[in-house]
This record gives sequence, C-alpha cells and structure tokens, in this order.
Amino acid sequence: MVAWRLRMELRMKSLAFDAVASTDARVLILGTLPSVRSLERREYYAHPQNSFWWIMGELIGAKPELAYEDRLRRLRTSGIALWDVCKAAERAGSSDAKIRMDSIEPNDFRSFLARHSRIRLICFNGQPAAKLFRAIVLPQLAGLRPIPQRVLDSTSPANARLTREEKLARWRGVLAPSIA
Repeated sequence: MVAWRLRMELRMKSLAFDAVASTDARVLILGTLPSVRSLERREYYAHPQNSFWWIMGELIGAKPELAYEDRLRRLRTSGIALWDVCKAAERAGSSDAKIRMDSIEPNDFRSFLARHSRIRLICFNGQPAAKLFRAIVLPQLAGLRPIPQRVLDSTSPANARLTREEKLARWRGVLAPSIA
C-alpha cells in the first residue's frame, strides 16, 4: 500500500496557470507552481492562509474579498505581472520541496520578456522560486538585457517565521518604488 501510494504521489503532474500581465507591466512576481488548493480553484494563491492577496490588498487594493478577476485587474493596472517559474512539474502535495527537479518544464520567459519589455524588476515569492529560476531559467536567458531580481519572503502559510504584517513591510519596501 505504501509503495503504491508513493508511486501515485510521484506521478502527480501540476500544470501552471497562464501569466497575468498587461503589456506595460513593470514588475514580475514569480512563484514556483500553484498549490493543490490553487489548482482546485484555478486561482493564484487560493489557500485562505496564504498572505499574497492580503498583501496585494494593502499595497494596491487587490483585497481577498474582491472577486478573483477584479484582483487580477488591479494587478494589471498597477503594473504587476504574476506567473510561475514552472510550466509543469511532478510534485506530491503543495510543498516546493517535493517538486521533482527532473520533471520541471519551465515557462517560456524569453518570449514573455520580449512581449513585456517594460519589466524592470523580477521578484520571487520565496527562495524556492528564486533558486529554480536561477538554476533552470536564467541560463536560457543569456544575451537578454539583465533585469534586477529580489527575493521576497514567501507568503505561504508554511512560512510562519514572520507575521503577515512583517511580510507586508518587506514586500512594500521592495515593490512600492516600482508600482508607485
């Protein structure tokens, strides 16, 4: 039973969502791959304890209480693009630590950055997204203009070392100059 379950968990392939971006986006925020809850709801950061939408509510008015499409509209009008490093990957559950490295298919950042030439800052929602991007995507972007990168504290409920108010303060410090 345990061996069968382990094989089934290893076969779970997660597919990312399309990017959320206007053509004049200035900031790109990247996660790794949608969580199980997000995949079920077909929404970025759908877990109720994830602080992402609360932070976006405080920064740009994209409050969790708004309809999902309204939150996405506020991101776009604020110059924020949202996407994931992985287009697809196998993972058991929602933990980034469970992503099978040999199964990762990265998103096409070369094409995305060509279509969104105003992006001046790439932010990562946690260290795992930054590590995956730097290991898998960055080598494929050789020859493109360099874009500054910043790692933000993960908004995941698994990142409990900071309060959401502390996360907000750190996110505001990085994003405020770019979305003002």
